[in-house]
Amino acid sequence: MYQFAIAPANRELLHQRIALRFEQMLASGFEAESRALFARGDLHTDMPSIRCVGYRQMWSYLAGEIDYNEMVYRGICATRQLAKRQITWLRGWENVHWLESDEPHLARDTVLQVLSAKHG
Repeated sequence: MYQFAIAPANRELLHQRIALRFEQMLASGFEAESRALFARGDLHTDMPSIRCVGYRQMWSYLAGEIDYNEMVYRGICATRQLAKRQITWLRGWENVHWLESDEPHLARDTVLQVLSAKHG
């Protein structure tokens, strides 16, 4: 079995991508989607789906607990924390091969090297 993890080597680049992705989610209708869910009235913050990163912060905004800018800030921070936990978790795996997400040709080369070493 082969295990590969894909991540940018530069943490600042990862943080920039997380912020951009959160802004893209907002621009693509995340707030409207969340408002519709919030208006149903049968969903609440004790539910795992509403505690998810992004929804938790949006829910606080829709409930009037925080303003829009704070929701964006907290959403981005929570996503960064999640990414950090995921990377830490992956680092604990044995025999995982890290692939640089910013260098797709190098990632391809690494995969080919790993596969050829196992079969060569």
